[in-house]
Amino acid sequence: MSLVDQIAALVAAGVPEAAGISPAELAAHAGALPEVPDAILAVHPSLAAPGRLAGLLRHGDRPGFVVADMTDVDDFAPISGLAIPDLPLYQVLGPNRGDDLRNASPVEALAAIHGAGRTPLTLNEGSSWLLQDPTVLQAGACFMTIGSRKHTTATQMDTRCPAIWISRGTGRDGPTRRNAPKVGWCWAGNRHTWLGHASAVGRLPAPGTDVEVAPLQAHSSSSRTPG
Repeated sequence: MSLVDQIAALVAAGVPEAAGISPAELAAHAGALPEVPDAILAVHPSLAAPGRLAGLLRHGDRPGFVVADMTDVDDFAPISGLAIPDLPLYQVLGPNRGDDLRNASPVEALAAIHGAGRTPLTLNEGSSWLLQDPTVLQAGACFMTIGSRKHTTATQMDTRCPAIWISRGTGRDGPTRRNAPKVGWCWAGNRHTWLGHASAVGRLPAPGTDVEVAPLQAHSSSSRTPG
């Protein structure tokens, strides 16, 4: 998918509205990025927070949602040692759903991902991928985004790990959410046969690289009125 097509998908999904900017402004944020095979655009959480992107997800005609016991979803941030470009939009190279890591715990999967020279996807990166290609999310083959965790102190993290899967419409989800894409969490030490662990080759631009795009702070989500 070309950059133009990726931007078009993000616009069609409602990212500009979620970010409080125009479609033209969103496109401008990608203006300095190169065409790279097997890459996707990622929405920086300061442009649109994880909870906002979750509501834009679609599986068929079902809108996405965040589980009821994850009201702090926007507090999940990149894990220690994982740096993302400080830009409104950046590129994630070679994303993979991590089907080979199904039935591995997040702790085990993170070690395997790093051992393969890859990097785990963050929650916003996973959502951004699905906004551009909803078919990636399939029944029985969903994925965790263990590049994001909630930091409780400078050196410790919450034991929950975020994931994106398809609701069965049971429990607090409710029957009206059956087959809807769902942002939830699993414990760091638990295994699930239907959850892979998404990862990528890397990110562009490399964190700290200067590129000529609109500055991120100009569109900080903290300054917008929720819609």
